[in-house]
Amino acid sequence: MARPLRPEQSEVPQHIVQRGNNRGACFFDDLDRLHYLRLLGAAALTHDVAVHTYVLMTSHVHLLLTPRQRGGVSALMQTLGRSYVPWFNKRHNRTGGLYEGRHKTRLVHTERYLLCCYRYIELNPVRASLVADPAAYRWSSFRANALGESNDLITMHPVFADLGEASEQRQARYRDFVSHGISAAELKAIRTDLTRTRGRPKKGSDDFF
Repeated sequence: MARPLRPEQSEVPQHIVQRGNNRGACFFDDLDRLHYLRLLGAAALTHDVAVHTYVLMTSHVHLLLTPRQRGGVSALMQTLGRSYVPWFNKRHNRTGGLYEGRHKTRLVHTERYLLCCYRYIELNPVRASLVADPAAYRWSSFRANALGESNDLITMHPVFADLGEASEQRQARYRDFVSHGISAAELKAIRTDLTRTRGRPKKGSDDFF
């Protein structure tokens, strides 16, 4: 049976999650993570995709991306997988697939949901009890978005830019937004949408955002 087509709309952000096969590790050490981010940056330039936020967990990755052209995100993820997986397998003396099927995609159509995705992604290490403060986790975009740390991979989304005219104001408002955490209803809505194989929101889920 043919796979359903990916939702591909230019200039519409997409929340991506990709998990290791059988929830296994996608990264064993910092060199793996550094190499993945280098490849992500190169693929983003090649396929004209903006990276707004990310987190690299041991067994999965979350990305918030905006393609400039239709099909850009799928092309980026294919390029990234074809580059990273053979490198990872060779380095760790393993064979076979690394990921649990295709990545999950959720189109982000509202401003509120976009900022909720920012927060959801960058609070992953806190929810996993790896750190108490998202700023303490090296492998996410939080320190770039919330603290102004230099990160060439990150492109500010216009909705994020609207948090304030000055960078200090934007960062302070975003830190305050993150500090409120994620409600159980918001968490459920995001996770429910990400379990769907196609990128369209579950009926009624956008009402939450």
